[in-house]
Amino acid sequence: MKKIRFLIITMVLTILCASGGAFAGEIKASGSASVDVMSNYVWRGQKLSNSWVVQPSVSISYGVFGANLWANYDSDSATDEGDGHGEVTETDLTLSYTRSHAKWTFGTGYIYYALNGSNDTQEIYLSAGYDTILKPSLTVYYDFDEGNGAFILASIGHSVEIAQGVDLNLGAHASYNINNKVMGTDAAGNDFSNFYNAELSASVNIPIWKIVTLTPKVAYSFPISDDAKDALKSVSDDGDKDIFYGGINVTLSF
Repeated sequence: MKKIRFLIITMVLTILCASGGAFAGEIKASGSASVDVMSNYVWRGQKLSNSWVVQPSVSISYGVFGANLWANYDSDSATDEGDGHGEVTETDLTLSYTRSHAKWTFGTGYIYYALNGSNDTQEIYLSAGYDTILKPSLTVYYDFDEGNGAFILASIGHSVEIAQGVDLNLGAHASYNINNKVMGTDAAGNDFSNFYNAELSASVNIPIWKIVTLTPKVAYSFPISDDAKDALKSVSDDGDKDIFYGGINVTLSF
């Protein structure tokens, strides 16, 4: 609980600082609150739940700065008593800085992962994206805490308007692990450098009201190397490697 309180206090202070700075100029401020209800919690190809999860999120941006607080509620998380009652298993805080130039977007940030039942960890990241038909992007994460290694994510995506105001979003990404212990171990029990997972996804943005959007989504994740197969089997909740999952998101923008 202390870790969760710390993250919430940090998020609130960030919001207050951004709100207070709004009086100093015309820098644009915006925010959103959302919740995902998903069939499973899947993170970088790792299946981290045995049942459905609820994932609330609050974000705020002020000019080039942003902050996000995200949590995962597992409906069937194992407790000390083994009664299978749900609980909050993770709370993450992300602080970000983003700049755009022409069609390029560059970003950097910090992520704190507060984990229930495991050691907390921290990452920094750098990202670059280009605004063209497939919107390619590349993000390099470095875990300087528990993982002591890097993780690279390359992605593409495309949106098509299928009805007035309704967009179909298609995406794909592939990843590469660089001796990041958080991502699991190879068959010999060692951290490794090799391709990790790929994921295909589809979602539909449906405006419900001018500030509310409903988004059903599906995704399929699978390992793309033998080392990744062993790693995903060791860290996923029930040993699954190929994962098909989905759910629905509701977002309120302000």
